[in-house]
This record gives sequence, structure tokens and C-alpha cells, in this order.
Amino acid sequence: MQNDIVIAADSHVYLPADISAPSDWRSETTSLESDIRQGVLENGRIYQTLRENKIQYAFVTHNPYGCNPPPRVQTDFRSVPSDDQMFETYENSHLLMIICDSDLENPLYHAPTGKLPKHILDIGTGKGSWAIDVADMFPSATVRGVDLFPPPLSWIPPNCILEVDDILRSWTWKDPFDLVHIKNLDGSFNAQEQESLYKQCYDNIKPGGWIEQLEVSYFIECDDDSLPGHSVLRSWGPRLAQAAQKAGRPLGAMHTMRDSIANAGFTDIHVKDYKLPIGPWPRDKQLKEVGEVNHQHWMGGMEGYGMWLLTHFGGPLALGEGGGSGLYCTNEAGAYGYEISYLSTQSTGLGEKAGTGTKHRT
Repeated sequence: MQNDIVIAADSHVYLPADISAPSDWRSETTSLESDIRQGVLENGRIYQTLRENKIQYAFVTHNPYGCNPPPRVQTDFRSVPSDDQMFETYENSHLLMIICDSDLENPLYHAPTGKLPKHILDIGTGKGSWAIDVADMFPSATVRGVDLFPPPLSWIPPNCILEVDDILRSWTWKDPFDLVHIKNLDGSFNAQEQESLYKQCYDNIKPGGWIEQLEVSYFIECDDDSLPGHSVLRSWGPRLAQAAQKAGRPLGAMHTMRDSIANAGFTDIHVKDYKLPIGPWPRDKQLKEVGEVNHQHWMGGMEGYGMWLLTHFGGPLALGEGGGSGLYCTNEAGAYGYEISYLSTQSTGLGEKAGTGTKHRT
């Protein structure tokens, strides 16, 4: 293929369908009470508040020029949106991992819970797809999914319970869990909150039970250097990591979760790494399918993953650097997705709470 061939990107593919709706232009002075229920609207995306008594900080950090916020300003709503566009991203991420592990008897998780687990918890359940699929797989189990916002669902299996709660608060579930599942919560917590979360997981898992965590890297990689060095996709991950560090919510959970799981007291720890193509460029049929879904995942998710961090904590960019945020990166990802061999990485980490458990499958 000629290098001078340019693939035109659809500049409108990423705009929300209801961008002209009055709700998208709601005043930032809307009552705080309604924000607690509906989330905080910013740059056309809805973010969920974490704690009612700290909602007043939601607008203090807004800085349209990308400069650092005033010191000691606390940010107390989730940095990833909770809207339909993000739910679609979560759905693609869920489908992506099912395809990756489709050769396994149970493609939903790796922990050896046996054939009859009784209690399973999904932290950061998002749209609830993983919890629903697990509930269907184990109809005698009680599967709980918890997040900060209610998922847009009208029906769930009778053994699946989706709850709105802050998992950093004291857990009140009475039955210990066979499995606690965590997915895509990188950058959601500071160091102290992360430590508290892993401790609560350990304290609420039965002896012989498991914790399993799946996280994605925000660094776009390329094995054969076909991704141009000047591409904004190469700098997007580092910029996002720098912004997250400034926000006090560091990224990199896929590299630190082994130690975090071990420090909480878990043993028999395993980590499985995934190298996932972005776009249908691989020759392998399964990887080609993975690439197609992953391309949609990144096309739909880059703005959501990066908008809040980069507009609040991202440094100023030189003219011509493209802004480094969602729409520009998405257009470039769309242009490269069928020609450039670029990829993302993910890791699954799991550990057992000491006790009588089941041998981990290889």
C-alpha cells in the first residue's frame, strides 16, 4: 500500500447522538441535589459523584486552560464518565476479553472457584454485563455488581443483584465471597484508598476464595514501528499518566496489582498478560476479531478515559500537537486502525486467600 494514501476519518463518528439536546447544555449552576442523583455534566459527558458531602468540589477544579488546579483542591467524582457512550465502551471491553479467552471452558474469569460458587462480587460493574453473564453461568450463586451509578438495564437474572454504593466505605454484606472481581478501575483511587480496597476484599473473601483483577494499559504500543513517531497516539498514554499523577490517582495498576494483592495477604498469585491488536491487521483469525472489537473499544473510549484528566490536569500543548484529548486521538485511531500495526496491553492478576481452595488451572 502506498504511504501517501490517506484514509479519511469521519469527524462526526464520535459526537454524542443527543449533542443538541437541552440537557447537554445544562447550566453548571444546576442544583447540587440533582447532581448527586444524575451526576455532574462537564464537556458534554456525565461524571458520577463519589460522596454527597463533597459534591461542592466538583466545579472548583474546572480549568479550561489545562493548567494545574489550585493546591489542596479535592476531586471527588469519578474521572471516567457514567453515560451511554461509556457503557458502550465497557460492553466492547467485556466482549473483547470473552473473545480472547474463548478457548477456555469459562471465558469470564480465571479463578478456580469450582462448579458451585455461592457468592461473587463484581466491583466497578459498569453496565453489569460481566455480573449478568456470571449469574447466568452459575444460577445457584448470588452475584452482586456494585458501582457508583445505576446501570441502564430493565431486566437482570433473579440471582444477580446490581447495587449503587461506594466500595471505599465499610462493606455490609454478610456472606463471605468465593470471588471478588475488579475490572478497569485504574486511576480511580489514591494510594491510601487502593490499600483500603484490597484490605476490604481480603477481609470479605472466605478462606480458599479468590480476588481477580483485570486492568488495561493506556499506553498505545507498536512492535514494528509502523506507528509514526510523531503520532499523538504515542504521547497520549504518557500525557494521561502525568495528568493522573497530578490528580493523585496514579495509573499503572496492571504493573502494581501483583504486589498490591500480595501485600493484602493473598497467596498463590498469578498474572496473565494480553497483547491486543487495535484494528483487524493481524493475519491470525482470532486476533483479527480481537482487533476489530478492540478498535471499537478505543474509538469509543479514548475521550471518556482522557477527557477529565487532560482538561483538569494536562499540561499546555504546543500549536499543532492536536490537543492530546479524545476527539483528535479518536480521529487518528480511526485513520490508522486498518493500516498500522498498533496495539494495547492488558493484564489479569489473581490471588487466593489462604485456606482450602481449588488448584489454579494452567
